[in-house]
Amino acid sequence: MFKVLATFLLLLTPQFAHASNIPIGQFSKNDLSHWKEKVFDGKTRYAFVKNKQTKQRVLQATSNNTASGLFYKTRIDLEKTPYLNWSWNTSSILDGINENTKTGDDFVARIYVVVDGGVFFWKTIALNYVWSSSHQRGEKWSSPYTSNATLYAIESGKEKLGTWQHYKRNVREDLKQLAGKDTRYIDAVAIMADTDNSGKSATTLFGDIFFTSE
Repeated sequence: MFKVLATFLLLLTPQFAHASNIPIGQFSKNDLSHWKEKVFDGKTRYAFVKNKQTKQRVLQATSNNTASGLFYKTRIDLEKTPYLNWSWNTSSILDGINENTKTGDDFVARIYVVVDGGVFFWKTIALNYVWSSSHQRGEKWSSPYTSNATLYAIESGKEKLGTWQHYKRNVREDLKQLAGKDTRYIDAVAIMADTDNSGKSATTLFGDIFFTSE
């Protein structure tokens, strides 16, 4: 799966971004410009729906024993805009899985940033912020598929299911502390809801995604 991601990144033409507030996912505007889908094992369904609480449009991801992600390739200067902002709302977790194994490497919600290794695909680094079903909030671990992908439980468990959760993370600092990567730039952002390994189902709503300088 990680080789596929690296290859996919090489095929995209980057969109360079330099503003102090950089929109990535403008889902409230029904906008998926520059987002590309990559299917790993069956297609997760992505569709715009109306947020019942705010009446705004959001992106709904529905996974039923599937794994496909949406990727946005853009070079973000983390010295200028290090903060990744996003929100999501999920309805359930995946009971009984072990996320440290390949058979349990599924997440009801994930957003991740990628540092592209270019032709040296094995140097591609990914930091995943996930809603974990088996880890405690604040825990990190390596993907069972590759040590170059770090997973971090930004949220976990059932307590906040069905409610909107909002986040702001300093990606440059997180890459240093969580993935051991000191870099000024990232090359892509991706979102997923995947349940192909466990054979389960999940539905998650994603709000707008953007980078800010503070």
